[in-house]
Amino acid sequence: MTTASAPRKLSRVHLALATLIPVYPLITTILYVVLPLTEGWTIWQRTAVITPIMVFAMVFVVSPFVQKRFSGFFLRSA
Repeated sequence: MTTASAPRKLSRVHLALATLIPVYPLITTILYVVLPLTEGWTIWQRTAVITPIMVFAMVFVVSPFVQKRFSGFFLRSA
């Protein structure tokens, strides 16, 4: 027989802070790589290049990392 653990409540503020930690260096790195390659492009063209990179990185790298490493920080006992 297993014992049921106490339900846990998501703290959105803590989740946002935990996500900010890896996102800031990620977007900074992307900008350092992409901006010199797109010199002279308009802002919407640069954004069109950066957005897919950032979205895929968020879905497949950042979110799983945050969920695995910081779950104790943003999931609190109810």
